[in-house]
Amino acid sequence: MQSMANADVHETAALFRGGTGQPLLLLHGGTGTWHHWRPVLPKLTTAFEVIAPTLAGHVGGPAFPVDVRATIATAADALERQLDDLGVDTAHAAGNSYGGALALELAKRGRVHSVVALSPAFGWEPGSAEGARTGHKFAVLVPRARRSYRAASFVLRSAAARRIAFREAMLHGDRMSVREALEFTRGAAEFTMLDVLLPVIRTDADCLPADLDRIEIPVLLAWAEHDRFVPAATCATRYRREIPGAEFRLLPGVGHVPMWDNPDLVADTIIEWAHRHEPVRE
Repeated sequence: MQSMANADVHETAALFRGGTGQPLLLLHGGTGTWHHWRPVLPKLTTAFEVIAPTLAGHVGGPAFPVDVRATIATAADALERQLDDLGVDTAHAAGNSYGGALALELAKRGRVHSVVALSPAFGWEPGSAEGARTGHKFAVLVPRARRSYRAASFVLRSAAARRIAFREAMLHGDRMSVREALEFTRGAAEFTMLDVLLPVIRTDADCLPADLDRIEIPVLLAWAEHDRFVPAATCATRYRREIPGAEFRLLPGVGHVPMWDNPDLVADTIIEWAHRHEPVRE
């Protein structure tokens, strides 16, 4: 992995910020943290000022408002508040899964110049079986992480165990370091919004993005070829149909969280798309 020793880096549980250039916002997936982006940060910080927050309701991030129903719209509201607090007006954006769906929400709100959505969540057809299937995966994943977390520091020392443990998320969990594997597991084990989100996901209630035809910026739907969590065949249909001018591309040889499977491919995809769509300066 490339070094970030020369980058001006700010790193806390809630935020990674570093690099120089146009701002690039990185949004992680559900149950994750900004640490999901670690493999691509060395390359991206040579091309952009990278802002990678941990999202509201996730470990290390701000609390999700207790008096607000958790929907894709209210999650985007919370993210906009984070961006305002960070002094980020507009940026390029790349998001994975839940973060990809949020990046598309920001696109509707004029907060981003371009989007690379890596297997974005919630793109299935209303009333399909995908909401129930995805909800079931979360209902299994989070309790399993909670049960196994105490022993994880020992078990995950084995590369073979890491590959098996994270097979739903990636093809090559063995490429994670032990530290990264523990961070990944902790995000799911300490995720506190499961009971709030499950009914929303399982019934399509307020989780499916609306008004996608309002997106007026360049969008790349970069789907993991071997995505077992939100497969393109059933979960990309609305995005491909409803986002004006969206480009669809399969990323070969990677799973749902592709940053560990092929960090160069992911970083190069983001860099190429953002540089191709730099905002016009007046």
